[in-house]
Amino acid sequence: MKVFMAFPGGKHKVLTMSYDDGKVYDRQLVDIFNRYGIRGTFHMNSGLLNNDIRIPSNEWLTLYKGHEIACHTVTHPTYARCPKEEIVTEIMDDRRYIESITKFPVHGLSYPNGSYNKEIVELLPSLGIKYSRTITSTNSFDIPENFCEWNPTCHHNGGIMELGEKFLSLAKPQYFNMMYVWGHSYEFERDNNWELIENFCKMMSDKDDIWYATNIEIVDYFEAFKRLEFTVNLDYVYNPTVTDVWITINSKHKVVIPAGQTVCLTEYND
Repeated sequence: MKVFMAFPGGKHKVLTMSYDDGKVYDRQLVDIFNRYGIRGTFHMNSGLLNNDIRIPSNEWLTLYKGHEIACHTVTHPTYARCPKEEIVTEIMDDRRYIESITKFPVHGLSYPNGSYNKEIVELLPSLGIKYSRTITSTNSFDIPENFCEWNPTCHHNGGIMELGEKFLSLAKPQYFNMMYVWGHSYEFERDNNWELIENFCKMMSDKDDIWYATNIEIVDYFEAFKRLEFTVNLDYVYNPTVTDVWITINSKHKVVIPAGQTVCLTEYND
């Protein structure tokens, strides 16, 4: 029996978006995402809200409903130049403020100015951060080895349509593929290219083999899979988490392991 992890619904592809700074142009971007069923994460600087170009926090829960609100530090410093004490304060105070709005634990981050180093990557788990996005484009669809050094596929101005077409063409279910797009919503206004993200979302929308997810949903799903408990003979599997997890068996059976349940797998071994 050959068992492989699958995304929800037995899918082998996932699309996620990541946008920083929480500026007013997020309103138009979220509207586009919602119309096409695209989901993503919006990273906030809680100490920079007192101006007219940022989305006020009393609008967050309504505007970003169905998406993720995550950290981008309090004041957007260049992290690699900061003492450890400042790094800790910038993250924890940002978490504290965002959580006061969301009433839910916040575990995501994007590195301000794309600045980080090995020591910062190693520090994040102790601060409750499960992942952090860089600005280093891979132009690939690989799953990161370390989610605290999560390199995106591309910036939206980095060949998003061509990469999107390539992503859609991937048809081999034995491989996992993730397309991760990042940027800032104000760039669409600055560059006068709102049609770019609209056309991309339209092209990517409503595909049977794509899971549309936020950043944290992807991380949490991988964590849930790692916690599955298989018997030695792979005839039973127990899911101790609160998340339904999907697997494929012998490359043809898509099987869901419901949260908190044990599933017999022998009937799929053909």
